[in-house]
Amino acid sequence: MASPAFEDIADTFDFLDDWEERYRHVIELGKAMPPMDDALKVPATKVNGCASQVWILPRIEGQGPSARFDFEGDSDALIVRGLIAVLHALYAGQTLAEVTATDAGAELARLGLDEHLSSQRSNGLRAMVQRIRETAAEAAAA
Repeated sequence: MASPAFEDIADTFDFLDDWEERYRHVIELGKAMPPMDDALKVPATKVNGCASQVWILPRIEGQGPSARFDFEGDSDALIVRGLIAVLHALYAGQTLAEVTATDAGAELARLGLDEHLSSQRSNGLRAMVQRIRETAAEAAAA
């Protein structure tokens, strides 16, 4: 169910030998993301439950469960920007129905993130996934 972009990340993680290399790769993914306009970093786009500052702005094209999901995201922490990039690869371009059906925990476990992130980072990652899933579910029901 994962997108080709996420599969590319998973393939790269399989190729990299250790967690430090994977960690650097996640940071590079974050650096490659376009920055989010500061005017969009408002309380409505802020994700609570993250140790770092995190903002996610959903963009939905269409109506109902077949509408396409995308989002902009940003953080004040490089590793978190990288995690946002990983989530973008996982979810961007999917239909709302696919977003809600995606088992993010299982997909992210393929990368070993669950084993190597601090509990605070893991909680923040779960909060981002929850925000994305709730946004998609609400938009699909509208």
